[in-house]
Amino acid sequence: MTEKIPVKDVTTGKVETYDLYAKREKIQVRSYQGLFKNIRLIGVGFLFLLYFGTAWIQWDGRQAVLWDLPARQFHIFSATFQPQDFFLLSFLLIICAFGLFFITVFAGRVWCGYTCPQTVWTWIFMWAERVTEGERNARIKLDKAPLSANKVLRKSAKHGIWLGVSLITALTFVGYFTPIRGLVVDTLTWQIGGWALFWVFFFTAATYINAGWLREQVCIYMCPYARFQSVMFDKDTLIVSYDAARGDPRGSRRKDADYKAAGLGDCIDCNVCVQVCPVGIDIRDGLQYECIGCAACVDACDEIMDKMNYPRGLIRYTTEHNLAGEETKILRPRLLGYGAALAIMIGLFIVTVGSLAQVSLDVERDRNVLYREVRGGNIENVYIVKIFNKSQQERTYSLSVEGHPELILEVPANRLSVEPSSLLQLPVNVQLDPGFMQGTNMPIVFRVTALDDDSISATSESRFLGPTVR
Repeated sequence: MTEKIPVKDVTTGKVETYDLYAKREKIQVRSYQGLFKNIRLIGVGFLFLLYFGTAWIQWDGRQAVLWDLPARQFHIFSATFQPQDFFLLSFLLIICAFGLFFITVFAGRVWCGYTCPQTVWTWIFMWAERVTEGERNARIKLDKAPLSANKVLRKSAKHGIWLGVSLITALTFVGYFTPIRGLVVDTLTWQIGGWALFWVFFFTAATYINAGWLREQVCIYMCPYARFQSVMFDKDTLIVSYDAARGDPRGSRRKDADYKAAGLGDCIDCNVCVQVCPVGIDIRDGLQYECIGCAACVDACDEIMDKMNYPRGLIRYTTEHNLAGEETKILRPRLLGYGAALAIMIGLFIVTVGSLAQVSLDVERDRNVLYREVRGGNIENVYIVKIFNKSQQERTYSLSVEGHPELILEVPANRLSVEPSSLLQLPVNVQLDPGFMQGTNMPIVFRVTALDDDSISATSESRFLGPTVR
């Protein structure tokens, strides 16, 4: 007789409903000190110096880093890139993506916690709140207080700092696409152009809204990284975790109490780890996709442990295997795979950038006439030659043509001087005795070579047309 699978009737139970979207509860973050906060401050200081300082560096009489869209030239110190080099940007973005994957497999969301612009600017805006409205309890009390001159003054000061930081951020960003020195002067004298004004306003508003009002909502609902990070995590990934075996059962107690005899763990249930969290989660509930790995809860908990004379590390960077008492494997196939792919792509990128030609040559046939017969009986073809000097110094080139030793090249000048990052376009004539024609359509190659350095050269293929020789 076949046994029946037991079935439980769940249709008669209570039906629970859930809101698909909950109204945001404002998060008031508490101040704290600690190792990881200091690391973040050092990192943020370096990134701020890099972001705000690089735009003001001059290099050979121009801005060192400038994406000159009208001229279709992208200057990065001594290198100048053209639209045809745009594939390098895609290459670089792929490298950054694999770098992010590698870091995530190894140490979780440290990018989010320490270097993500959303996180960095949010911390800056939180600092502005603290210096204008006071610490956490004072801010909560101020929000609940009725409207008064003190409240208006403090709120106005906070939003003034927010807008100031947002404006400086926007001006710097736009300054990478239009010379920042002129942009700042034009802004201060109210002579800024329409498009520049639009983009400065746009990025000011975006920074003000994202870092001032949306904050953790960007990380939780708008950033896709929070959603797909779980596919890169494994039990050996370094994550911020609460040691439940050591901390539970939780409970308050006096500092000198024998909490072990009372059956309590090391967690005193002070909720400081929740109060310092910028996304408002309780890390004691386990790993959550909202966690950005900033380690604020680690620093705050260590402060409490020090005050209680307990060992640090109740909340710490660790792995699931470590929490379970198992060995953590640092070198594992997924990490090695991402690392190998990253190393290969970085190597290829360096080689590609290092081998970029300092001059490019483009040759087009004059389409108005296929060929013509000139005095002396030679066949002549006309071409439009474009020489682009990609270097940052003026260069003089020679132009030659290959394909047959009897080809005659006529150019306006023997020495072709081209300004830095400039294009020289000129018509040239190529002649050949019809007796040397190899059919009606023979391949030829134009070559341009720098007179001061034979290694700087470029070639372009074309065709030489002529009549049928009988």
